[in-house]
Amino acid sequence: MSGDIKTVHFIGIAGTGMAAAAAAMREKGFAVTGSDQNVYDPMACFLAAKKIPVMNGYSEANLGHKPDLIVVGNAISRGNPEVELALDHKLDYCSLPELLRAYFIRGKRSIVVAGTHGKTTTTALLAWTFECNGLNPSFFIGGIPNNFSQGARFTDSPWFIIEGDEYDTAFFDKRSKFIHYQPECVVINNLEFDHADIFDDLNAVKRTFSHLIRLVPRNGLLLGNGDDPNLVPLLDAGHCPVKRFGLGETNAVRAFNVKLAPTASAFEVPSFRFQTNLVGEFNVRNALAVVACAKHFGLSNKQIQSAFDTFQGVKRRMETRGVAGGVTLVDDFGHHPTAIRQTLGALRMKYPAQKIWALFEPRSNTTRRNVFQNELPGAFGKADAIVISQVARLEQIKPEERLNPEKLVDDLKAMGKETAYLPDPDSIVSHVVRHARGGDIVCVFSNGGFGSIHGKLLEALGRR
Repeated sequence: MSGDIKTVHFIGIAGTGMAAAAAAMREKGFAVTGSDQNVYDPMACFLAAKKIPVMNGYSEANLGHKPDLIVVGNAISRGNPEVELALDHKLDYCSLPELLRAYFIRGKRSIVVAGTHGKTTTTALLAWTFECNGLNPSFFIGGIPNNFSQGARFTDSPWFIIEGDEYDTAFFDKRSKFIHYQPECVVINNLEFDHADIFDDLNAVKRTFSHLIRLVPRNGLLLGNGDDPNLVPLLDAGHCPVKRFGLGETNAVRAFNVKLAPTASAFEVPSFRFQTNLVGEFNVRNALAVVACAKHFGLSNKQIQSAFDTFQGVKRRMETRGVAGGVTLVDDFGHHPTAIRQTLGALRMKYPAQKIWALFEPRSNTTRRNVFQNELPGAFGKADAIVISQVARLEQIKPEERLNPEKLVDDLKAMGKETAYLPDPDSIVSHVVRHARGGDIVCVFSNGGFGSIHGKLLEALGRR
């Protein structure tokens, strides 16, 4: 990018990643402004503390100071008045991934953690492993790790650990975000069909991951889950070193005698037993990926275990939000059938005797569609009671493409599951308060706010 850039404006600055990048640019000495719709806390306070002026709402007037560079957020589309003005006047603009590459990643030792599931937890655990051992990494994570209390940090160290999202970059760049991250090492946890709004089928998802793999340099490393049948064919890369991890005997890092204990996950590699504070097979695989990556970069088993001992997880990943009226409320970001199945399986390990509730909001661009209509019932197999809400933003989906929640409920009832379809958070709260008992576990599945259902549930249960 041009060396004479002095002023930078962020369209959609209130997003977690955008706000972190804006603050980092200001620390580099740039004059930074931003705009967004309805900027609330904690981002409003964060940006104010960084002394970054934020315009509430989008307007051509927000670009009256003629910034040298405009960063366009992933959620911004054509029709946005600031975008239209930038295009009309041929102003310099870029996406957030382009900005990260140009100002923060270039010249660093970039480790990109990708995959359909588990990449946020894996990236956070890997960053904490490096942090615990004095490597002071930069990181950029699509969630809030409890050990760091922020999703992004930029340091002067040579290390940059970044979550590699396969979602598209911007309205003007439909390549996956991870294409921009200049990896030295790529870690891929797994590969399944997702993001039905931008990928036509599983082959399209495989294709974009193959593009990421092509970027690994000959002196780099590709680390892949050797147990994943969708991923394995992509791991036969001849241009760079490849190592496989997994629970099978054919993997370069072998785990055996895997034990999923009621309150923790443990696994063994040759000559060492690792113990984590996480639960479930998916988290064993996430931790195993971290072991493989950290050992490649010179950390010992004991150094890695020291980080595992103190890792506190990630917000909204099987996060206990509170206990009220004897009911434990768990928040989980899961929306893909595989993620829901694995979370409920892990909860069943942790709470083998309790009644487990699953409250599901079909909100992601994939689960709002009928792509997983037949797979979703099986995903709730470990739950005792299920509540399905109305499909979010229903009007945006063609009727023939929509998920049918009533059919989902019928299919679950046919499996013998206690199931209800309730359209809104308030009716769901009333239902749970009436029927949940002390000792029950209630897990909320949503990749959004779900009408503040978590706080409403805790308050109502506490009043019983």
